[in-house]
This record gives sequence, structure tokens and C-alpha cells, in this order.
Amino acid sequence: MNWRHLLFGFAGVSAGALVYGALVESNRLIVRRVTLRLPRWPKRLDGFQLAVVGDLHIRDKYSFALAKRAIAATLDEEPDMVALVGDFVARWKPKVIPMLGEVLEPILLMNGNVVACVGNHEYFNGTPEPLSRMCDELNIRLLRNENWVHQGIQWVGVDSANAGMADVEAAFHSLTPAPQTPTIVLWHEPDVVAELGGQGDLMLSGHSHGGQFLTPWGQAFVGPHNGRKYRRGFFPETPTPLFVTSGVGTTGPPSRLFCPPEVVILTLESTMDRATPQ
Repeated sequence: MNWRHLLFGFAGVSAGALVYGALVESNRLIVRRVTLRLPRWPKRLDGFQLAVVGDLHIRDKYSFALAKRAIAATLDEEPDMVALVGDFVARWKPKVIPMLGEVLEPILLMNGNVVACVGNHEYFNGTPEPLSRMCDELNIRLLRNENWVHQGIQWVGVDSANAGMADVEAAFHSLTPAPQTPTIVLWHEPDVVAELGGQGDLMLSGHSHGGQFLTPWGQAFVGPHNGRKYRRGFFPETPTPLFVTSGVGTTGPPSRLFCPPEVVILTLESTMDRATPQ
């Protein structure tokens, strides 16, 4: 076998994987349930269920349909709270705005128990203002370098680091640390977690897409800026414990491999004497 045959064979396998990933894997939405045991989580909130949805990346009819399925799956779980962790759109185009509105409208059923932050793609070909107006109409609390107390939890939303809009000091302004009032931070890009300086009991992120296109042994080929170190799952060893979702949509080729789109249901518990699962 010569090098030309090897090259053509590799190209064929790669093309086949991309096609399979686009037609099958990128549409294989899963609901992943994870229990996080946090040292500073108050006992009174043991069992609190938080749905984490990120990276819808709405851009066409296919991403639109998948995003609708993700929101429907989220609502079927009846969580206590929903956290939307940015990159609602791939970029702003006139047709995307009504699509996003239709995707998010069922969130009204959460009766205001929804918090969100913006991602870097909310600055692609525009600003987050259309999202902000939509969130106001749909009773979603969009936090851009600000905080909000709801359901006995302090929610902090930091704007996109990659867009150069993050201001941690402003996000935590006037927030009063309280032992029985935990703090959950929404910040789209996970690799900047150290910039919190240990503030908060949990940080929620997306952005990495879990690597999006992985080898069978979990190695990612590429990764976005500020989304390469912490790709997916729970990282209790970071200064602020960090959870990263693989998200729903895609960037670049509309394909995934060994990394399906997901909605995550977190159950939060306070158990200091038990090991925290990965």
C-alpha cells in the first residue's frame, strides 16, 4: 500500500465521519443527569435541580429544530431553575431573531425561574440587545455583569470574556457573602474560571461544545479560545468549582462525533464527607 492510497483512505474515513456526525450524532440529543456535592452548599437546598442549557447556536432550520427539542426536553424534567449559559445564536441575521423567539417562548412555563448570560456569539454581526429584549418579554433574567437573588440563591452573570465585555467586579458589586445564601456564577467561557478569584460556590459554562468532534478515546481535535482546558463535566479542583456542558449546537462543520448534544440536569447537594463524582 503506498502513501497515496493511505491518504485517500484517511480522507474517505474523515469525510464519512463528518457526514455521520452531521446526520446522526449532532442530532442525538441526550438528557444527562449529574449530582454535584458542593462543600458550601446549604443543607436547606439539598436536592435543588438546575437545568443547564448552552450553545444553541441557532442559524438555520436544523439548529432551530434541535434547539426546540432541547428546550422541550428541559421543561419535561420540571427543574427548579433553568440556566442558559450563552451562545443562543451563531450570528445575528434577520431570520434568526424570530427563530430564537419561538425556541425560547415555552420557557414562559418556568414562571420566571430562568437565568441567563450571554456568549461571544451574541456579539457576532451585532450586539446582545435583541436577546435582552426577548428575555424581558419571556421573563428570563439575563445577567450582564450583574447579579440577582432568586430562590435563596445569588446568581451572578459575567459577560463574554472572548468579546472583551467581562467585568467580574461589576458582576459581584454589592453582593453580600452569606453562609446560607450560595452563589452560582454563569460565565460562558470556562477557562477563565480563575479570574473569579475563588468567588462563588459554582460556575456554569458552555462554549467548548465538549470538544464537539472527538476520537473514540475522547481526544478533541480543536477547541475555541478559552474553551480548551475545561471541556466537559465537573471540575471541583478549580478555585470556584466549575461545571461545563457540551451544549446543544455546533460551530464550524455542523457535525459532532462521540460528543452528542446535551441538556444537563444538575442535582445540587451539600455533603462534605462524601467524594464528589466526576
